[in-house]
Amino acid sequence: MMERQRNYIYPDKESLVGAFLCEVQKFLERVGEAGKPVNIAISGGSTPLALFEILADRTRSEDWSLVHIFWVDERCVPPEHPESNYGNASRALFEVLEIHNGQIHRVMGENDPAKETLRYANLLKKRLPSDRGFPVFDWIWLGLGSDGHTASIFPHQIELWNAESSCVLASHPDSGQKRISLSGGVINAAKRVSFLATGEEKSLVIKRILMKEENYLDYPAFYVNPGSDYLEWYLDQEAANLL
Repeated sequence: MMERQRNYIYPDKESLVGAFLCEVQKFLERVGEAGKPVNIAISGGSTPLALFEILADRTRSEDWSLVHIFWVDERCVPPEHPESNYGNASRALFEVLEIHNGQIHRVMGENDPAKETLRYANLLKKRLPSDRGFPVFDWIWLGLGSDGHTASIFPHQIELWNAESSCVLASHPDSGQKRISLSGGVINAAKRVSFLATGEEKSLVIKRILMKEENYLDYPAFYVNPGSDYLEWYLDQEAANLL
């Protein structure tokens, strides 16, 4: 298979979001032409939120009619909580376009964390095709923390990356907040994986990961390596300024 690992660098966050918007529009167009349902997993954070807001303006409900939306990770909070990844995406995009609830498969952060982790893993098993025991997404959108975490797998719990289950229960290293996250096996089983990272505070960890320098093996994001070889890094200039 042709290797598709690429880095895209843009002058600022706004131009990055605009470029990724074009990729999403092309994806939706191909999905419509193929006429078959697809499954994507999205992340939270300021950059995805900016993307959701522009998608709400530049796409239509019917463009999404074959897209099933899942989450890379979720904080264990109710959907109306300001930190809820689902809640923020819903207010910015789903409610605006009136996307059908049957297409949206949220992590129920208000439920018992351990039980919800198991429920969501079973949901993925039921709804998605699988490869080597892991559900296969058509596209996964990832964020990156300045500590090298991605999804909600942090350096202090890096062993969760190799969990046998599709979903894991993690905790934030500082606040202790519980989070439900896809495991590394699911991320690397995806047909396409895209990082979206902005801001100077992430530049050092990005340099270490991409250049394989210093303690890069301590960063969960380093282990994102989909079997499809379709991995992309969308960076703004501040995030890429050490490359």
